[in-house]
Amino acid sequence: MLVIKSIFVFIQDQIISMKWLNVLIGNILNNFTLSETMKGVIQFFIYDVIKIFVLLSVLIFCIPYIQSYFPPERTKKILSRFNGISANILAALFGTVTPFCSCSSIPLFIGFTSAGIPISMTFSFLISSPLVDLASLILLSSVFGMKIAIAYVIVGLVLAVVGGTLIGKLKMERYLEDFVKNIKSNADVEIQTMTKKDRIIYSKNQVMQTIKKVYLYIFIGVGIGAFIHNVIPEAWINTVLGKNNWYSVPLATLVGIPMYADIFGTLPVAESLFYKGAGIGTILSFMMAVTALSLPSIIMIKKVVKIQLLVLFVGIVTLGIIIIGYLFNNFYFLFA
Repeated sequence: MLVIKSIFVFIQDQIISMKWLNVLIGNILNNFTLSETMKGVIQFFIYDVIKIFVLLSVLIFCIPYIQSYFPPERTKKILSRFNGISANILAALFGTVTPFCSCSSIPLFIGFTSAGIPISMTFSFLISSPLVDLASLILLSSVFGMKIAIAYVIVGLVLAVVGGTLIGKLKMERYLEDFVKNIKSNADVEIQTMTKKDRIIYSKNQVMQTIKKVYLYIFIGVGIGAFIHNVIPEAWINTVLGKNNWYSVPLATLVGIPMYADIFGTLPVAESLFYKGAGIGTILSFMMAVTALSLPSIIMIKKVVKIQLLVLFVGIVTLGIIIIGYLFNNFYFLFA
């Protein structure tokens, strides 16, 4: 058992978190005449940028390779065979292997709806896809540990299932825009198969496209994280975002909603807040709000649903994120 634990700790610290890289950068910077604050800012920035880009490249190569087995046509055919709570669970799980941002999920949302898939399933997918994926599991574990990462994925899936189920129970189909309901389904389109070579080429292209889309957010996020980690006093963070402040979770959620980023851009900020004493639930609420309820995604969703359904969707997800935040803040000792 001790050997297994040692192997797990090694994988967590040296492979996923790449702590050896942080030590190496620190040793190199010791050869320069720098203040401790400046050294800390530079070390944090270089370490996080390299770590995120390495993990990002590996993950975004592997995930589209898996995703290539589930093109929209095949996904729609599989989902259409299920109903009830099992259908919502399956739709949420499909969201984990289709790691789109909330805006990119809208075309699939329209496709699923036009294929006759129940609205409850489409919303479970819409919540899960930007919120929970394999990348979030690995990247979160590199900062907060595997226990927190797994718990985050589980509660994200629960939120997706519960949110989609509630929307389905309330019979909200009538609040879809007419053009969405009138789109001719292409569910019977023949599925084009891909060879292994095609999948590798596809995955390589996805890596390049993803890096082009997110690199600026990563630099900005790491820069903000480096500033918070090395310049802002810990007492300030505790005063505003400490886990004992009842308002920290809703405040972090509301602050995150107007932003537009993904986990790659928000992770460095979350990492800095965590080490400065912010509550883990507060941090995860911020990350969830940014990835699932960004203002651009809300604007895009408004184009395909009427205001009543949009308000219900945002309300359910916001309330779920706040509840999750409070649960993590109060039960963090279970994961420490």
